[in-house]
Amino acid sequence: MIGKNLEELRPHYKDRIQQYLNEPSFFSDLSIIKGSQEVIRDLQIEYEIFITTAAMEHPTSFEPKYQWLKKNFEFLSDLNFVFCGDKSIINADYLIDDNARHFKKFRGQGILFTAPHNIKETSYVRVNDWSEVREYFLG
Repeated sequence: MIGKNLEELRPHYKDRIQQYLNEPSFFSDLSIIKGSQEVIRDLQIEYEIFITTAAMEHPTSFEPKYQWLKKNFEFLSDLNFVFCGDKSIINADYLIDDNARHFKKFRGQGILFTAPHNIKETSYVRVNDWSEVREYFLG
């Protein structure tokens, strides 16, 4: 999967992959990335934090994603969860994302969070884990 998404690897399974991603349980059962809660909690002392998700790609994900965020980031206000399609509508200084396509029209600094599908992308600042996010923002 290095440098490719599932649909590129198995184009003949595109419909099945989309069907799987549209299952509400897909988003409700995701594991939390190690260190994310602690770093985001620390960052909110110095920064205004918004969690932005391109939920319009999978409309059945709204409720599961919201419940997942409430469970795992209970220290953030509901008003700081943004469900959208095109993340460039967000007027922010920074956007951390694992998909570089969200940076194309974004006016702030895009920061690419390393994932197998984006490993070949070299056009953006990159962080490999949440400890690197902490270091980038808090030094």
